[in-house]
Amino acid sequence: MAKGIDNKQRQKLLEAFGNPKIEAFDFELIEHYFRKKNKSELHQVLNERTCNDIDFQECFAFIDRTHSRVGQQYLYYKLRNIPLVSEGASNDEKLIKAFLENQNFRLIVQAELSKLSDSDAYYISSLFQDKHLERPSWFVLMPFLAISSLLSILLMFIDLRFVFVFFAILLFNMGFHYWNKKNLMLYLSSVPQILKLNTISNKLYKFNSLQSLSPGLKPALNVLNSLKNRMLFFKLESKMQGEFQAFFWGIFELFKIVFLLEPLFLFSALKKLDKHRAEMEQLFCFVGKTDVLLSIASLRNGLKEYCHPQIIEKQSTLIAEDVYHPLIENCVKNSIDTNGKSILLTGSNMSGKTTFIRTIAINVICGLTLNTCFAAKFSLSNYQLYSAIRISDDLLNSKSYYFEEVLTIKKMIEQSRSGNNIFLLDEIFKGTNTIERIAAGKAVLSFLAKGNNLVFVSTHDIELANLLKGEFELYHFSEAIDNDQKTVSFDYKLKPGKLKNRNAIKILKVNDYPPEIINEAIKLAKTQE
Repeated sequence: MAKGIDNKQRQKLLEAFGNPKIEAFDFELIEHYFRKKNKSELHQVLNERTCNDIDFQECFAFIDRTHSRVGQQYLYYKLRNIPLVSEGASNDEKLIKAFLENQNFRLIVQAELSKLSDSDAYYISSLFQDKHLERPSWFVLMPFLAISSLLSILLMFIDLRFVFVFFAILLFNMGFHYWNKKNLMLYLSSVPQILKLNTISNKLYKFNSLQSLSPGLKPALNVLNSLKNRMLFFKLESKMQGEFQAFFWGIFELFKIVFLLEPLFLFSALKKLDKHRAEMEQLFCFVGKTDVLLSIASLRNGLKEYCHPQIIEKQSTLIAEDVYHPLIENCVKNSIDTNGKSILLTGSNMSGKTTFIRTIAINVICGLTLNTCFAAKFSLSNYQLYSAIRISDDLLNSKSYYFEEVLTIKKMIEQSRSGNNIFLLDEIFKGTNTIERIAAGKAVLSFLAKGNNLVFVSTHDIELANLLKGEFELYHFSEAIDNDQKTVSFDYKLKPGKLKNRNAIKILKVNDYPPEIINEAIKLAKTQE
């Protein structure tokens, strides 16, 4: 049994492993590290549109099995950052395997990481990402006032008139002390948590297997260890907020006023912390990486089927065998091999086209970032991923649906020139008339599919499928209509070729639309064909 873990905590940790979290997700705080992180040297950062298109927050909530807020923030950053190559994948897999096979090791790490589960731990990253408070110009008076307080107390025993001197100084000190309260409150959440992070990092770094995650961490640990005493004041202050009786709190508060301890300790600590932002981030990343790998182990442990993706050099290639969407219970699995061509999907509404496109997107992202795919087999190139699935009117900027779609696809066209992208589109140019939609759609899709790019696009337009059949591989989803039972059923199975049957009017019929509407619709459809 793991030392220092009682039976209740042990049972809780065992039950959590392999299962999604049951908690609310505060994405404003979860995203904090990602938002402030310098992204200039990253291969690709998933943009907001793609995240919205694939329901990124819902996917994150399913994938996230971290135990610390640091790990949660780092996992979010990792999922939004598509790497150029899989860095340290071999070593990561060794650690994930150790977490899966060595229960005692896993429980110790889980227990340590859980000490950073308080919401205050979200603010750790602000200590090395945000600008710190600067000392006011009159801060030089504070050491003088603190020393004057001490001298006046000592001189009281010689001459009682120094009592008046003491109270005069105390009035000044009270003003500075309570002015500084709002400054102190800004750091009462983060500084005690950086102390916890430091303690946990020291404990975890004793494991040889974890040292490989950050081989140069020792100097950073030494730096933070040396600052520990300067920051213990914040830890004591945060505890005083709720644990001490009012009497003891009052005495301590008076002591701090007399010697101006709060502003002196605060600005002294901030000056030191400001010099060691890199070291704090090193500790943050070490704990974050550890927690993310533990989260991946937990995720895999709870899946009925998953695989490691195969990253291949061949361009415009994606092979998926029994791929599924992780958020859909009992999801129908599908397989596809692009054979070096882009993919065009036809089918009616609700048949599974858009879900399949989102399934591909989620598996590409998780494959490239977590080395985990929801499939029996998944092979792909090191793509950058862009999408135009869930587009809406931008009323605040007076942009129509079609204009918003035009701008989104224009960005794809510009990006396509670099090559090795995967573009995901749902019902291209559906905001305009049929003739121009088909004409423009064909021209754009042909352009996007060039230069080692891979396109997945869905459409209702069979005409578009006819125009692109030489350039795109054609697949479809279909439904079965039971006229007697008046039901429509979907099997959600991907089938080769374009959709042969048009069932929109039949669906109107089984839903008891008047016969004259059905007959006229059938007649007009035949005329158009």
